[in-house]
Amino acid sequence: MQQAENVVVVGAGAGGLAAAISAAASGLSVTVLERGPAPGGKMRRLSVGGRDIDAGPTVLTMRWVFERLFAMAGADLGSRIGLRKAGLIARHGWRDGARLDLFSDVEESARAIAAFSNRDNADGYRRFAAQSAAMFATLKPSYIDAQRPGPLTLMARIGLLNLGEQLALKPLSSMWSALGECFSDPRLRQLFGRYATYCGSSPFLAPATLMLVAHVEQDGVWLCDGGMHGLARGMEQLARDLGVTFRYGAEVTAIEAGRDGVTGLTLEGGERLAAGSIIFNGDASALAGLTAGAGSSGVAPTPRADRSLSAVTFAMTARTSGFPLTHHSVFFSDDYAAEFDDLTRGRTMPAIPTTYICAQDRDDQGQLPAGVDRERMLFILNAPADGDTKSFSTKETGQCLDQALTHLSACGLEVDRTGMEVTPTTPDRFHALFPGTGGALYGRATHGWTASFRRPGARTRIPGLYLAGGSAHPGPGVPMATLSGMLAAESLAADRASTRRSRPAAISGGMSTA
Repeated sequence: MQQAENVVVVGAGAGGLAAAISAAASGLSVTVLERGPAPGGKMRRLSVGGRDIDAGPTVLTMRWVFERLFAMAGADLGSRIGLRKAGLIARHGWRDGARLDLFSDVEESARAIAAFSNRDNADGYRRFAAQSAAMFATLKPSYIDAQRPGPLTLMARIGLLNLGEQLALKPLSSMWSALGECFSDPRLRQLFGRYATYCGSSPFLAPATLMLVAHVEQDGVWLCDGGMHGLARGMEQLARDLGVTFRYGAEVTAIEAGRDGVTGLTLEGGERLAAGSIIFNGDASALAGLTAGAGSSGVAPTPRADRSLSAVTFAMTARTSGFPLTHHSVFFSDDYAAEFDDLTRGRTMPAIPTTYICAQDRDDQGQLPAGVDRERMLFILNAPADGDTKSFSTKETGQCLDQALTHLSACGLEVDRTGMEVTPTTPDRFHALFPGTGGALYGRATHGWTASFRRPGARTRIPGLYLAGGSAHPGPGVPMATLSGMLAAESLAADRASTRRSRPAAISGGMSTA
């Protein structure tokens, strides 16, 4: 067994990359093991028709997270990665021909809503924007940017006497019902309810607190040079500059631990590596299978009924006409309640699926570069996370694509099937890519006010074993997963310092304190 007492990060997703950068910046020796061929995790890239297409997350927000991470490593985010702020956040369409653009400027969006609906709903949007901004301001220092609290700890961080701020989070109201207080137009409830799906959740079951996602997006959506996978490559290069070693095609089959904590891990093929600390950047549900011989980590797999949504995605190149796409466009079904009933109760694909399209050659205003014929697009359709029990046949996958294209046509967008090239990814494939998940892309669904507190924090019961990624605190999405990696490295550093302080001079070993 290799004897270097280094930090091993398992997984090179956003959380793993951030953990590696943070740990290396603090002077630790770091090795990253990734079972795939490239960094990024869900920020993956597929080649379709000879062209690279981002096939995972497509929306970058919370720029301050990445600025902090890069600054921690002595680097400047803006000089490393080209980022452009989108003025037009997204274009939304419906089957009756209605269309609505949302902008980074609240008043510009309010004017668009007044023209789309009426003044009352525009005023409702202003109230909604203010409420979501207040929620974010309350939860950023107390929850999002801090180690995982319990309900009482969160109340203490907010302030036990700040009852107004606590009630303003609306923890006992559903997102859908809270939206009804702002919008009488059901299309606007549908549009803003969609933000629950950013956490893989249903707006009918998620707490109103998830309204803060709207503020996160309104506060700034960024287009990244090289796409989201380009961000992953930039984070990998920053880590390499700090001396981090990367090994791809390295699948971990077991995590080992002794009485005093982790000792190392085993790779497929039998190779063993020593490790003083391990940061696991996989789905928390996969951890139990890796630590069977190391004692309980205290992290149980997420029950099937509590999983977040999965997706059926189509990375494609095709010609389009009709509806003027922007970089981000969403096409809504007529019956949102029925759609989510199919997904969460029936655990089936809806016949008319709300469809998100990232048109990756277009800027935020929808302009295509000169000479682009067939454009690169990623379609995302919500799906149940049953990829460990159900496989999509070629016929079923084709039916999903046909239903999406038919829905898009009803909304005014025509996708020319002549010469169209498509690479699908279904929940069973996502389960294969991300073990233990059933295809769930966001860890545990945020249904009910206690769901967020059920996500594990950075520490486990095994000393020296830490968690990072979208299934851990503070939650899913590239910025939140990045924060989780930084929090894991922070916990590791604090525990090492505590162990050094508590270790008697005449005795080797020691136990870290959580």
